[in-house]
Amino acid sequence: MTTETTSTLAPVSVTMPVPFTPEWSRIDGITVDGPTVTVDPARYFFRYENPSWLLVDWDLVRRELLDHPQESTGQALEQRALEFVQEHGRVTTSPADVLVAAYKVAEYLYRDIDIPGVEVTEQQLTALREATTLMALNRVELDGHMSNVGSCWFFPVATSVVFDFSHEEGEALDEIYHGGWFNENRRRDAVLAHVALGGRLVHGCQASADMSGGCVLAYGTDLDGFRSELNGLKAEWIERVAAMRP
Repeated sequence: MTTETTSTLAPVSVTMPVPFTPEWSRIDGITVDGPTVTVDPARYFFRYENPSWLLVDWDLVRRELLDHPQESTGQALEQRALEFVQEHGRVTTSPADVLVAAYKVAEYLYRDIDIPGVEVTEQQLTALREATTLMALNRVELDGHMSNVGSCWFFPVATSVVFDFSHEEGEALDEIYHGGWFNENRRRDAVLAHVALGGRLVHGCQASADMSGGCVLAYGTDLDGFRSELNGLKAEWIERVAAMRP
């Protein structure tokens, strides 16, 4: 059950640059018609308490950060990202704007991935682009409270519902998602690209992939509070997403 406020919110539709996988309609609250994706907050979210997000213009991020990604001896990568968000961030209450921005981030990060010893398929890249776009609607407050939580938070499970991945294939997708930990160029790109979504990507999994997903958090968020709440609730939510499998 979602929070009571979701029942008062109308479905939101957005037209993506490319058609989305039609089987996203298997996820409660999501409807796909070609490139048009509709999200019904009352059905999609487990929690939807604060429908506001921080965005930074993607073209500005691409031009000023990603085209010149080098850090300097006087400014670390994360400090540069934080200052850019502080200078250029704007608050939006439009889920459609978030989804449009998120797809641009996902398209950039998952355009091509080369992991030694791992064969990354185009289907996996599609799954990551589409799932992480929808994941951008999630939100965590500065005190660590998870205020917006949708099915795609747990994207390895959600994409298994949509793409008919086996458990092992879902785990493999999770490993690709977390692969930025082990590749400095990918980590750098992720830090800078997620500026467009107002923060940094924090993985729910720790030490190994365990289907806990992740969320773009504002710099300064209480990570201990966040992980404590996630660990206490994720099993129930993962089970609910898995039950959507036909």
